[in-house]
Amino acid sequence: MTNKAPQKSLAISNEHHLEMLDNALPIIKKLLVLLFDRDVSSTLGFFRSDVYRYFFLLTFMVEYFEGSEISQEHAISLVPQKYASRIKRLQVLKQAVELGYIIEESSTVDKRRRIYSPSTELVSEFLDGANNINDIFNKS
Repeated sequence: MTNKAPQKSLAISNEHHLEMLDNALPIIKKLLVLLFDRDVSSTLGFFRSDVYRYFFLLTFMVEYFEGSEISQEHAISLVPQKYASRIKRLQVLKQAVELGYIIEESSTVDKRRRIYSPSTELVSEFLDGANNINDIFNKS
């Protein structure tokens, strides 16, 4: 008899999960279409090519929009080390600079210090993408 209580609880839990899935599945499908869009620009494609790059993009843009001065050390510390080695984090930053997605400038205070900001194109594409994702959540 003691086995019936957990089964009843499991059945209720499953019904609840099915309701939640019915609500979440359309959102998940729309997000997947948006995030795996084959026509995505090379800019966003670069940052969506692996999990670390995407986390980096999100955290970098938050820092930028909040008005933070982003030095090299700050940029590579934005995503926890468990997601990528220091070398990988530095390589991604340098690649983004080489490709023109992130702009590197000398600090006005210390010429040896490098300050990073997103290119105009990256800001525009990032905001378009963020608004598209926001629309998915607002319409669902």
